[in-house]
Amino acid sequence: MAPDIHTLRRDFPTLAQIVNGHPLVYLDNAATTQKPQPVLDALNHYYRDTNANVHRASHALSAQATQAFEAARIKLQRFINAPTPEQLIWTKGTTEAINLVAYSFGMHHLQAGDEILLSTLEHHANIVPWQQVAAATGAVIRVIPLTPEGDLDLLAAERLLSTRTRLLAVSQVSNALGVVNPVRQLIAMARAVGAVSLVDGAQAMGHLTVDVQALDCDFYAFSGHKMFGPTGIGGLYGRKELLERMPPWQTGGEMVHSVSFEQTSFNRLPFKFEAGTPNIAGAIALGAAVDYLTGLNRMALAQHEHSLLEALITGLEAIPGVRIIGRPDVRVGAVSFVMDEVHPQDLATLLDMQGIALRTGHHCAMPLMQALGLEQGTIRASVAFYNTHEEITALLAGINKAREFF
Repeated sequence: MAPDIHTLRRDFPTLAQIVNGHPLVYLDNAATTQKPQPVLDALNHYYRDTNANVHRASHALSAQATQAFEAARIKLQRFINAPTPEQLIWTKGTTEAINLVAYSFGMHHLQAGDEILLSTLEHHANIVPWQQVAAATGAVIRVIPLTPEGDLDLLAAERLLSTRTRLLAVSQVSNALGVVNPVRQLIAMARAVGAVSLVDGAQAMGHLTVDVQALDCDFYAFSGHKMFGPTGIGGLYGRKELLERMPPWQTGGEMVHSVSFEQTSFNRLPFKFEAGTPNIAGAIALGAAVDYLTGLNRMALAQHEHSLLEALITGLEAIPGVRIIGRPDVRVGAVSFVMDEVHPQDLATLLDMQGIALRTGHHCAMPLMQALGLEQGTIRASVAFYNTHEEITALLAGINKAREFF
């Protein structure tokens, strides 16, 4: 049965706002998604009714908080089909998860002459940590180029992979163009030459069904706020044998087994990588987001999102002077475009005056924009399942209105 989008929208209080005298048209979901009421309720319930630290106390509130905190870990483990809960490490989000792998795995396993394979589509969070690792270890970064359509060039990737490749780090979905990368194929190609794989799943978790065992990746990083959960919480899935060999990245409380002034022994997984008081409320609320998503017909919602993107692309193509960036084989979530002789920020400002929220600039993907020759960046419209065809129509009308102004 097809979902009733207008009914679902009632779960998201922010969507009912009036902005600049207009009903909010929120099309900045690749930056962050709105939160359903159950997620807001979970945050409120923790702080109001069970606010306590987790794991070590002997009182009732701590026991309740610990139970909810670890139950959320199990929900995320099942959501991405990780083999065990201890392979799911809480982080602040994708950026921290990638940095954890960079500093705990990369700094200790890479050496001069080893190669790190990235792609032109990567977010800065999946570029800069590896630059730091390369600078410290003498490893070399290689980059998979794009086809003219905006897909990753798999023939070039095959040529770049060699016995010197030690790590493949690639996004599942491009945050800037919405390109869905063939990560399963790339992971298999990397494994064939003995390379470890990391997937940046930030843009995938809110749109696709993620199965880390089917992908056969070694690491998978994600952010809660891009999958209808809170900000400041996310996670890292890791292959158990790798996580067990990796040293802690941050040290302090919780991640230790015993401490003396002479030596310290470290805790077991996943706590070895979770120093200090975690984002307890965030984790619990992210578990509520998973509950919310699993209660929906996600296949039907994905079809709805696809229809929104088709309508958007068709509408943009009909507007003189508008150019869509990229024609990938598979796209999800986002469309980037530019308008001739109009700065993206100027266009977005006029759209904001009509209550339409978009994102402009380089989208934390400056190397991609350089490769595309887009010094000013693009305008990005990104959808979620709660968006409607009426909102796409409003955006297209707003662009036409802005075009008349310019």
